[in-house]
Amino acid sequence: MLVSERERLSADILALADRYGRERTALLPILQAVRDRYHHISEFAMQEIAHLLGIHPVEVYGVVTFYSFLRERHLGRYVIRLCRTISCDMQGKDRIARQLETELGVAFGETTADGRFTLEWANCLGMCDRGPALLVNDEIYTGVTCAKVKEILDRCRFAFTSHAAEARPEENEHGR
Repeated sequence: MLVSERERLSADILALADRYGRERTALLPILQAVRDRYHHISEFAMQEIAHLLGIHPVEVYGVVTFYSFLRERHLGRYVIRLCRTISCDMQGKDRIARQLETELGVAFGETTADGRFTLEWANCLGMCDRGPALLVNDEIYTGVTCAKVKEILDRCRFAFTSHAAEARPEENEHGR
């Protein structure tokens, strides 16, 4: 029997509620776990979480839309956040932003057509003395240059390709 995506999501949320509890204080850890697994938090997920925690869905929606690291839209496998504070601005943030947009072919706030990369702004990454700074998923990069942007993106592309190859071992065994 095939399990639908909604049924799988409901089961995952139920397991998270069992793990973190069914109190309001469990809301953020549950939302973060759903985001980590599904790369976004759907309307259905928000409703399920609200039901399990005994709160109104609009409260869950309010938290999701308040925090920039929680999203209701699907994000790419690699979410790249470039710091846009004045410190990073003074250290060449605009040059890095143009390089990222050129390399990926998308503007900030967009995701590449293949679903690999999402570009976003960050209000501060706490690296003002080592800017420009950017965050790729949970990994921070400081003193970013245009050349470093290319290296970072190549590393992400290689990791993505490696994971895809590992997912198809039968093809690798036959040399295809």
